[in-house]
Amino acid sequence: MTIQNIQPQVRPAPHSRKAVSIGYPSAEDGAVVNDMIARCKPLDENSLYCNLLQCSHFAETCALARIDGVPVGFVSGYIRPDAPDTLFIWQVAVAPEARGMSLGKRMMLDILSRDACDGVTTLHTTITSSNKASQAIFQSLANALDTSAAQQSGFDRDRHLAGSHPSETLWVIGPFDRFALRDRRKAA
Repeated sequence: MTIQNIQPQVRPAPHSRKAVSIGYPSAEDGAVVNDMIARCKPLDENSLYCNLLQCSHFAETCALARIDGVPVGFVSGYIRPDAPDTLFIWQVAVAPEARGMSLGKRMMLDILSRDACDGVTTLHTTITSSNKASQAIFQSLANALDTSAAQQSGFDRDRHLAGSHPSETLWVIGPFDRFALRDRRKAA
């Protein structure tokens, strides 16, 4: 599962002048998140139950963006059990009507500022080679974190994905000092 082709909008989004709130999702948001992801073509859809678990069991490492109370963005992630210093971002979804507002990056920065990520110094994600929009978002995130984004072998189309999905490249962002980022954000 990965971020899929999040297309930046050329003109300002209709909501660009409205306040965006970013926070923790809850179990009650699972169905709404599932419906929103379905509207974010060509994003890989998960089962409703998967999104429910993300919004409840993994709420501390997921983010939900709302405009006027309406969900318009969702980031799912988790801290890798084998690498407690690494946040893996599973999926970034931004509703078509809210694109062009840097919501994907803003939601990821929000997650990184949380207590649950106190020990996190590295971020991982996987992206297909054709997904230039996602590559741009994660490079922008690396720039905001004042660190590098390296690409490594990830999940191979034939070996890992049964030939049914393009190969995924592992992006490694870090190491970074998230406390320095939080201090810079407070000063801004």
